[in-house]
Amino acid sequence: MVEAWYMDESQEDQRTPHRQQPNRAVSLEQLRRLGVVYRRLDADNYETDPCLKEIRRAENYSWMDIVTIHKDKLPNYEEKIKTFYEEHLHLDDEIRYILEGSGYFDVRDKDDKWIRISMEKGDMITLPAGIYHRFTLDENNYVKAMRLFVGEPVWTAYNRPADDFPARKHYMEFLAEEAHNDV
Repeated sequence: MVEAWYMDESQEDQRTPHRQQPNRAVSLEQLRRLGVVYRRLDADNYETDPCLKEIRRAENYSWMDIVTIHKDKLPNYEEKIKTFYEEHLHLDDEIRYILEGSGYFDVRDKDDKWIRISMEKGDMITLPAGIYHRFTLDENNYVKAMRLFVGEPVWTAYNRPADDFPARKHYMEFLAEEAHNDV
């Protein structure tokens, strides 16, 4: 089961958990109110998994590839790790399914605080277009993940500030609507 928490303000190694003391856990419901969708799947059988097949059909995820992030597998590893950890957004949803290994997705909450989401084998996450986020490996320094897209992949990341993009404005409207629904 996925675990998420509010991050501390430490500037130490990005690969450490960065939990506040005491820990401030974040529930799946809190993530959902940020537009983050979590699913748990059978990574051992991803090639034949009927649940993955149905998700891909229902969400129209027509394109996918598999990326391995490890110093021996990824060209320009150090540069890529730094790029992944820069706060950014995308104009499309970001969908990642962890097949092996582990890492962290960090997302901003409605008050601009960092939430760290620990991802491991079998975890699938969808980050909505327009959400500020970043990714890092954890101390295991290895992850193999499936990347899914609706249509042709778009790899462009827009580093913060990127508030003028329609995707960001739409996301902020979504957050305002969620806040209104909480009242």
